[in-house]
Amino acid sequence: MNIKRNLLTGVITIVPILVTLFVFGFFLDLLSDIGRPKVVVLANAVKPISPQLATWLLDVPWLSSALAIGLTLGMFYLLGWFMTRLIGRQMLLAVEAWLGRVPLVTTVYSATKKLIDAFKADGNRTQKVVLVKFPHARMKAVGLVTRYFVDADTGEQLAAVYVPTAPNPTGGYLEIVPASELVTLDWTVDQAMSFVLSGGTTAPDRIRFSTSPRETPGDTPVFDQGTGQPEEAVGPAPQQKAMAAEGNSR
Repeated sequence: MNIKRNLLTGVITIVPILVTLFVFGFFLDLLSDIGRPKVVVLANAVKPISPQLATWLLDVPWLSSALAIGLTLGMFYLLGWFMTRLIGRQMLLAVEAWLGRVPLVTTVYSATKKLIDAFKADGNRTQKVVLVKFPHARMKAVGLVTRYFVDADTGEQLAAVYVPTAPNPTGGYLEIVPASELVTLDWTVDQAMSFVLSGGTTAPDRIRFSTSPRETPGDTPVFDQGTGQPEEAVGPAPQQKAMAAEGNSR
């Protein structure tokens, strides 16, 4: 009995560490692969000056990987700095315009960029974290509202909700649901993703599970279809306006 208990305790102890190492190892390997060609160029550049150093850069695995990761991070930093300048933004717009002329590429690029922008919170808007009925009415999942729109037939306000899944949150589900059926949470995107990836262990002691009577679709912001940025808050849907006008006339 002690053997079984100790084995189970050991597995429970080591699994979170292994998962953490796996995730960080994956990203470090990715950064290393991106920067490795730069290491080769650097080694060839210093070879006439110091052949021994060039050999170390290429043949010592930990040194080559560390330098590749450092070069990649430095490249990302310079790219971010450059994109904050006017000329960088103009070049990005030119590249996006060029990608827009390639049919398949523009579809993938546009969809990926909109998904990342939807998850990113800035000073102008905050990503909305909600509970959505999934897979049926008595079960709910944490989702991220990416945009709002209106039903063309009924005027009801709808929401596009991305439901991330563990352990890979990018392989989630996209659902279109009535905005009135969403339960708004006062969580940030980081808290929502941490909740999903941890299997719910980071959840607070209390959570809203039912919609509030005060929450109506008309209180929800609408996002512009082209930019994804929020427009001015809209009032009740057209069908609701008609019902309200009819009630006032009576």
